[in-house]
Amino acid sequence: MWRIAGMIPVQFITHYTDRYTYLDSARMALEGGCRWIQLRMKDATTDDIRPVALQVQALCKQHEALFVIDDHVELAKELEADGVHLGKNDMPVDEARRVLGEGCIIGGTANTFDDICRLHRTGADYIGCGPFRFTTTKKNLSPVLGLEGYAALTRQMREADIRLPLVAIGGITHEDIPALMQTGVNGIAVSGSILRADDPVAEMRRILDL
Repeated sequence: MWRIAGMIPVQFITHYTDRYTYLDSARMALEGGCRWIQLRMKDATTDDIRPVALQVQALCKQHEALFVIDDHVELAKELEADGVHLGKNDMPVDEARRVLGEGCIIGGTANTFDDICRLHRTGADYIGCGPFRFTTTKKNLSPVLGLEGYAALTRQMREADIRLPLVAIGGITHEDIPALMQTGVNGIAVSGSILRADDPVAEMRRILDL
């Protein structure tokens, strides 16, 4: 997952806009070359998510991409998704591991070094850490990290010998990525910057070409 043909690992997080559905957003990201999709439909019920998840999962299989569901552990188990991403108020990672087993990718959200330590201790496979800057795609935003925040966190991780992959998230654009990668993060997550582009497929390709 972390070294795909030498490219920076990029996770696309689905989003709903006036122009695009959740399925549209996943399809365009995949057509642009992204091989790691997180289906995020906050505040939707399991019954609302399931039909969309089945369609996104089929697209991911077609493109040989990882398919991760946000929050809904039981649905991830039911659909045999590749993984699940857990927010700070979702099911704890170790509990999700008991439900999903060792073969499932489990990611968790962090904003502080304490969050990172907790996720490391409970067995997460990767950490989605942010936000990099203010973003409108997420409610109840944690304090913005910026480049200095990521550099400090990755330094603390090295000092504590925590080797979990750290994925930067939150308002990230194409222009931000070179400097972000210099902070020591392992990958990035994108959403709004792709969907706001005139050509989302081309924008995803542009990011993956860095």
